[in-house]
Amino acid sequence: MKELNPLLHSQLRLAIMSILMNVEEADFVYLKEKTESTAGNLSVQIDKLSSAGYINVEKGMTGNRPRTVCSINQEGIKAFEEYVDVLKSYLNL
Repeated sequence: MKELNPLLHSQLRLAIMSILMNVEEADFVYLKEKTESTAGNLSVQIDKLSSAGYINVEKGMTGNRPRTVCSINQEGIKAFEEYVDVLKSYLNL
């Protein structure tokens, strides 16, 4: 049996990926609200997903405020779908 992707098996990283699978893009504030995580923890997990090549992160400014926008890319979609398939195999679905 294949192993679950340890990078995606984290509760917060899986939540981020699940959200990004269903939207074109999501800003940091939206992800923070939806995941109910702290800003620091969310930032670390976004960096891990970005470093793995699963999501794209664009940092910019809106007026005088910083804005971070995340979107899932093809590599991330593939990794997420593989994770779900392996999870289904564990559950015999």
